[in-house]
Amino acid sequence: MVLAAAVAAVALPFLGFAPNRLLSGRPVPLWAAAQGFDGAIALLPGLALLATPFLRPTRTGLGLTVVAGGLFTAGLVWLAGAQAAALAQGASAAARTSFASGFWVMAAAGLLTAIDAARRLGLGAIGRMAVGGAVAALVALQLASGHLDALSILKEYANRREIFADAVLRHAMLVAAALVPTLLIGIPLGVAAHRVQAVGRAVFPVLNVVQTVPSIALFGLLMAPLAALGAMLPGSGISGVGPLPAVIALTFYSLLPIVRNTAVGLDGVPAPVREAARGMGLTPGQIFLRVDLPLALPVFLSGLRITVVQAVGLAAVAALIGAGGLGAIMFQGLFANALDLVLLGAVPVILLAVAADALLSIGIAAATHSIGVLPGRSAP
Repeated sequence: MVLAAAVAAVALPFLGFAPNRLLSGRPVPLWAAAQGFDGAIALLPGLALLATPFLRPTRTGLGLTVVAGGLFTAGLVWLAGAQAAALAQGASAAARTSFASGFWVMAAAGLLTAIDAARRLGLGAIGRMAVGGAVAALVALQLASGHLDALSILKEYANRREIFADAVLRHAMLVAAALVPTLLIGIPLGVAAHRVQAVGRAVFPVLNVVQTVPSIALFGLLMAPLAALGAMLPGSGISGVGPLPAVIALTFYSLLPIVRNTAVGLDGVPAPVREAARGMGLTPGQIFLRVDLPLALPVFLSGLRITVVQAVGLAAVAALIGAGGLGAIMFQGLFANALDLVLLGAVPVILLAVAADALLSIGIAAATHSIGVLPGRSAP
């Protein structure tokens, strides 16, 4: 990672400056952006990061790597904001300064190096989440102070401030609306597949086939029958476009991880544990609630994590059928050939997925710890 960051610093552009958002503009290398005392201070953690491969893997060395990686990533963002403000002076209001490939490679390398060092320090999911949260907090402070306002992605946000919050909320609502039927259908199916092998043999091939269908194709397949149903039931609100086909398609895609991990989690409950519970006089219902569910919970949460992260990403594609959400902003940028507008929609999708993954990882770790099962137990 450190080598990749070093190569990117030398060989790739750090920023791009264009007269307007439709033109590619000229590259701005890192050395040009880092001129002056402030630039040197911002990149100082990067120099420390270059030395980390030569440090012994002690707790002190790994701790320094965590700090250097996090500060390096935040420093790159600060440097980009400062350079964007400098380039904006004397330029037209339509001028755009955007992140280039060098920035993305270096920022990713710094953050991943910090998280990897945190893992090697023995920090759990909460500790690694705290490292990422600390970097996010430093970037958030820069956002709140207005230091990054000259960057192109922030200009796009300023132009769409009123619809951005609604897009984020609608995106989250699409995911939540799909999770409700997924859990209501998937958990009973998983329990049935665990108890009756014939159910599993019938259900899993169908769900596997659904996973192979491209999302756009599935959205399209649902449009005609739903439109016909809406014509048969006028006033019902059923339509071939909008949130309904999106929720149905997301439910189809989300079923497999829930059903499989529910079944696998229950299959993994040791038979002697059930026998001991029976010997204590517990009824089948009590055994299921007090024994099976707690022991299967880590595996089930692993499936839920896959489902949520997958649904967050697929919900963006649902904008093509009028479901709205962050995907609508992304496709506006694609159709207008405006990369920063695409990023304005894509970055929140990534952050939502990462946040959901981190929170559910903490839940998995807590559930695993509570039953004394080693982490990593999940469906094949």
